[in-house]
Amino acid sequence: MSTIDQQFIEYIVKSLVGHPDDVMVERMIDEKGVLLTLTVNPEDLGRVIGKRGVTAQSLRTLLRALGTKNDARYNLKIENNDEQHKVYDNTTTSYDQNNNTVENSTDEPVDNASDYSKKTREELAELDDLDI
Repeated sequence: MSTIDQQFIEYIVKSLVGHPDDVMVERMIDEKGVLLTLTVNPEDLGRVIGKRGVTAQSLRTLLRALGTKNDARYNLKIENNDEQHKVYDNTTTSYDQNNNTVENSTDEPVDNASDYSKKTREELAELDDLDI
């Protein structure tokens, strides 16, 4: 039997996603309040989170309003159940187009600094030397 808060989140999320049958909301009560764990189809994860997390933040805001009415504190956790993006033992497992496993080690530092960022750092360093 689901509670009003679970039904509330399920209704909203099922309206957003492409696979509404895969939406599950689990409820757990702890010392911090009520934790709702949302699980959706991996293809719908982006829709639930939204650009820059705006949709997820809106869901949390609506839950906060519901909590005000019910004298409860709600927390929403969106689970990523996509097997391709899980991290194991400091390495990221990913898959190529033929579904072959490709291991990428995260132990070595990578220098991704572009020419633009290097130039900007140099200009900022020059500005620090000025006595203003």
